[in-house]
Amino acid sequence: MYVSMKDMLDMANKQGYAVMAINCFNLETARTVITAAELEKAPVIVNIHQDHFLNHCDSELITPIVKTLAARAKVNVTLNFDHGQELDYLFKAIDDGFSSVMVDASRFDLDGNIAMTKKVVEYAHKKGVSVEGEIGCLGASEGGAFTVNSMYTDPQDAKRFAEETGIDALAISIGTSHGNYPEGMVPKFDMERLCEIKRLTKMPLVLHGGSGSGEENILNSVKNGINKINVGCDFMNANRDNTAKILAENPDINYFYLIHQVEHDSIELVRYYIKLSGSSEKNLF
Repeated sequence: MYVSMKDMLDMANKQGYAVMAINCFNLETARTVITAAELEKAPVIVNIHQDHFLNHCDSELITPIVKTLAARAKVNVTLNFDHGQELDYLFKAIDDGFSSVMVDASRFDLDGNIAMTKKVVEYAHKKGVSVEGEIGCLGASEGGAFTVNSMYTDPQDAKRFAEETGIDALAISIGTSHGNYPEGMVPKFDMERLCEIKRLTKMPLVLHGGSGSGEENILNSVKNGINKINVGCDFMNANRDNTAKILAENPDINYFYLIHQVEHDSIELVRYYIKLSGSSEKNLF
């Protein structure tokens, strides 16, 4: 069933688990994620990052695909526009049928972030679309280098931001990074900060940069109030690695069979994260 993120995350917040949001960009990746969710009997969020939205599969293309897959599925599915940075793109995603959008206005100061996010909330809620906001900035990991952004989420700012914008979920920064971590590195999460933000906001909280964070960090994050976990790199890496493995074993494989085998093999990575998030058997259909 195709749903907004609000009820999905409100239930996760109430019952103390998280819903996985996996970055996809086409039919095959979306189908992999939804199939994994069905096997785990878990609600799931299909994330479409703004870069993919602009350069690969725009909202007019991806929305009917995900809607059709969701209608056929035995679990609840949300289509979320991930890291939308411009109002035009966010409004288009809403108009074209996305059931949720994530506003990334963290480049602005607090007042500017509130102002932009509030505009999206007002537009989206009229159409039954849920909104995720973000306060604080993640680190960056690229090409083996890693930088920690000092802009961890301030708990008092988080409280003000949530109250003034009317968002449905809040993405916070507690020590994760976008991108692949250097080999062997596991980030250190600020759990005290997470607990304080949860105490002040009492709302669904979102962890971006879940890839490579380690089982202990994920489990403790869910235990202390995270209700949505974004994973992109680990899923993309699984698809790449499975493609390479299949081609190494059978370099003459027909492309049709190749992409279907990659889908099948990559399901396990998504199931792994669903189990970690605690959302297995949590679908309410």
